[in-house]
Amino acid sequence: MTGHRPRKRFGQHFLIDRACIARIIAAIQPEPDDLMVEIGPGLGALTEPLSQLVDHLQVVEIDRDIAQELERRFATERVTIHRADALEFDFAALGTGLRVVGNLPYNISSPLLFRIASVSARVRDCHFMLQREVVDRMAAAPGSKTYGRLSVMIQYRFQVEKLLNVPAGAFRPPPKVESAFVRLVPQASLPLQAADERLLGAIVAKAFSQRRKTLRNALAEFVSEAELAQLGVEARLRPENLSVETFVRLAQFAANRASRHAAGTINA
Repeated sequence: MTGHRPRKRFGQHFLIDRACIARIIAAIQPEPDDLMVEIGPGLGALTEPLSQLVDHLQVVEIDRDIAQELERRFATERVTIHRADALEFDFAALGTGLRVVGNLPYNISSPLLFRIASVSARVRDCHFMLQREVVDRMAAAPGSKTYGRLSVMIQYRFQVEKLLNVPAGAFRPPPKVESAFVRLVPQASLPLQAADERLLGAIVAKAFSQRRKTLRNALAEFVSEAELAQLGVEARLRPENLSVETFVRLAQFAANRASRHAAGTINA
């Protein structure tokens, strides 16, 4: 399908570098009985070798023309093509122990990462091609300029390992940014289990939407300065100085306080 014109609305940049493809497959280490699902197969650069190494490959593709061509190329007993938007696809329906692979569209990479994070209990590991800047943010440590919302929410769920940088010339058409290949492995046990993960997400999002402000100001609607002191958190720090565990502790405190308030209201 070399004549397919990449569609900008789908963020299509097709991987064509054979040496890079070989390194990626070696990093994934597919086994025959793996429950492997590929997001955005494009022209099949990874689909081809993966389908030869696993007994059955699941593929999610939104582009109808590409999906039709993949259905023509690959036998149904080896590859199942799901014509779907990965942002809406029910990954949990495929089973547990999922190994998720993909050259993710860079224009929707963050929402896709959060989508996969929401089903992390069913995931064994993920291997993704992403914009290098996004990978660097995912792996960033507290205190660094790149540490932010994505860092906290991904590291809450996953161990992040950057595997290799990939130049723009490895794709057709070449993207305007450098890329990187990353491995995500769900945490064997969460550093701290957030009782209300939506609240955790809200606190983290609020904190980094005003990252120049101190915690005292950025998180005033969730926790007071006195409460920060009670938790042993310096109110003059900025959000990028807090570890994932500290954000979870703040969310836990706010959730417990809300529960106590609700119980008091009912008893009254």
